[in-house]
Amino acid sequence: MTSRAMPIASRLRGLHPRHHHSSSCSPLSQLLPGPEEPPSIKGVYYQRAQKVSALDASPTVDLKKEILVNVGGRRYVLPWSTLDQFPLSRLSKLKFCRNQEEIAQLCDDYDEDNQEFFFDRSPSAFGMIVSFLAAGKLALLREMCVLSFQEELTYWGIEEANLEKCCLQKLLKKLEELAELRREEALQQQGEACGPAVVTSRWGLFMNWLRETVENPQSGLPGKVFACLSILFVATTAVSLCVSTMPDLRAEEDKGECSQKCYYIFIVETVCVAWFSLEFCLRFVQAQNKCRFFQGPLNIIDILAISPYYVSLVVSEDPQEDDDRPSGSSYLEKVGLVLRVLRALRILYVMRLARHSLGLQTLGLTVRRCTREFGLLLLFLCVAITLFSPLVYVAENESGRVLEFTSIPASYWWAIISMTTVGYGDMVPRSVPGQMVALSSILSGILIMAFPATSIFHTFSHSYLELKKEQEQLQARLRRLQNAATASEHELLNDVDDLILEGTTSPIKYG
Repeated sequence: MTSRAMPIASRLRGLHPRHHHSSSCSPLSQLLPGPEEPPSIKGVYYQRAQKVSALDASPTVDLKKEILVNVGGRRYVLPWSTLDQFPLSRLSKLKFCRNQEEIAQLCDDYDEDNQEFFFDRSPSAFGMIVSFLAAGKLALLREMCVLSFQEELTYWGIEEANLEKCCLQKLLKKLEELAELRREEALQQQGEACGPAVVTSRWGLFMNWLRETVENPQSGLPGKVFACLSILFVATTAVSLCVSTMPDLRAEEDKGECSQKCYYIFIVETVCVAWFSLEFCLRFVQAQNKCRFFQGPLNIIDILAISPYYVSLVVSEDPQEDDDRPSGSSYLEKVGLVLRVLRALRILYVMRLARHSLGLQTLGLTVRRCTREFGLLLLFLCVAITLFSPLVYVAENESGRVLEFTSIPASYWWAIISMTTVGYGDMVPRSVPGQMVALSSILSGILIMAFPATSIFHTFSHSYLELKKEQEQLQARLRRLQNAATASEHELLNDVDDLILEGTTSPIKYG
């Protein structure tokens, strides 16, 4: 804004232009008796930006040298020399405005009498920006959202790169989380868009009901019953797997015999697998995108947990004759090994609890989000293990007490169990140097394990709150839908009642 466009209305005529702010900012000096004190010399930051006190009703500014802004009730005087260092900022652009229209595009209001520009923005955020203009350091506000502060920076024309390093990292991390959330929402909207927009047929309504039942236990009584049955069968499968490993049953299995107890366990396993197969088929039928269904982690776990049962049936009923087998005993051993491995895979049924457990879902989301932290943890452990294994081997070898530490590769196992603070006790250093190395490895392991723990804990807490909020939003949405359905039913019944009343009260006409 030039001086030709807006003449300066000076209110303090007898003052030197360098010191009119110091006079206005100290009103109590006029009330105190005694000789007038010389004006104090302000610092560099004061000359670059000055906050006007609320007692100053109408400070006078010279638009050739400075600008008076009012942001959310807080008033600041900023010299043009300060704003000239940031030519892309909103305040710096006010200097080149020549009429009221151009000013209205940059600020919310303008008082031509007092030469004051008004902005309806956050005063706290602008205070940090003024501090940056004066001192050259820009930091985030603790009581303000990071994304909201980014919007303030964009409004005032301040680049995000001017933030301090720690604040910039916090902003970038928040932007990454926001981008990931938007990607998930976009995928969800894309999946919803693949299905029919408006479902009016009975088959479509049935599929929606089936989808809510098998995917959302909070959808109603059928969903809760379905989830409880799924959890019950998972627990039954885990118990039957444990019982099948008892010594008497293992002895019968090795002999190729099957007692009544073994037969009952087989029946229980068959019923559980039948339920899991039915549940898998129902989930596949109600899935809108069949290809994406097989890409889901939990669906892959279902396939890996169900398939061993059917594979074991095929292997156990192999119709090969004894003459066709190269060695009967070796063949039976291989078949028994395959069956035992396949039966052990049934423990994957426990992972199905993640469908109904918010804690397990939070654990999986935390592992997916903390892959970098887990990678750093493994890197630190590998480096430390590689360091302490040769040291303990050399310490034990030089002392002449080589009992367990026969080689450096054998010492790796000792380093792993020592640094993870497990300590089985199968390999113990006997010499004093070896014990000093063991003490160093244990302390190093505690520190290394503690380094990424804080970041992983915060990620777990944030993921838990996020999933819990999504679940609450889903429940609120279902309640709104149920209330809307109930309200529509009431309106329909009221309309029917009105029609009945109109029919009974209207006069009957005979032809």
